[in-house]
Amino acid sequence: MTVEEFEEFYGACVKQLVGQIYLMTGDLHEAQDVVQEAFVRAWGRRSRLHRDAGPEAWIRTVAWRLAVSRWRRRGRAAEAWRRQADGRPGAAPAPDPGTVALVAALRQLPARQRRVAVLHYVCDLTVAQVAAETGISVGTVKAHLFRARAALASHLDDSITPEEHGV
Repeated sequence: MTVEEFEEFYGACVKQLVGQIYLMTGDLHEAQDVVQEAFVRAWGRRSRLHRDAGPEAWIRTVAWRLAVSRWRRRGRAAEAWRRQADGRPGAAPAPDPGTVALVAALRQLPARQRRVAVLHYVCDLTVAQVAAETGISVGTVKAHLFRARAALASHLDDSITPEEHGV
């Protein structure tokens, strides 16, 4: 199918195909989207589409499959959200107060201090390993750790132990 034939085919069939898919899905916007996507896919294979071989059926089939695929994705996402809300196994537990306090305190630090502190205290990297990973000198890492500890001490409640923070 030449470019001109494809454009003629599109002009002659797009409204009808959107109407058909709309009746199948019950959603006009979804029908428009999937029919457009089907035409985009057909454009790439237009040399293989032949009017007598049923290019309308091909577009309709692809559009329908796209709509079904979208429904399934939305259904899986909705189910995941329901499981999360129900608190079933697999749902993420609520963070403990110590973790919330630690994250809030870490947000108060400059980015470089925060990164160095997390790498050293949470990831258990040595000062030398932190220096290698961040590309800064060992002395600078030590300075950032000293400043980070001082800043964190002022932000964290003394009643929460470092073990509760995972530090």
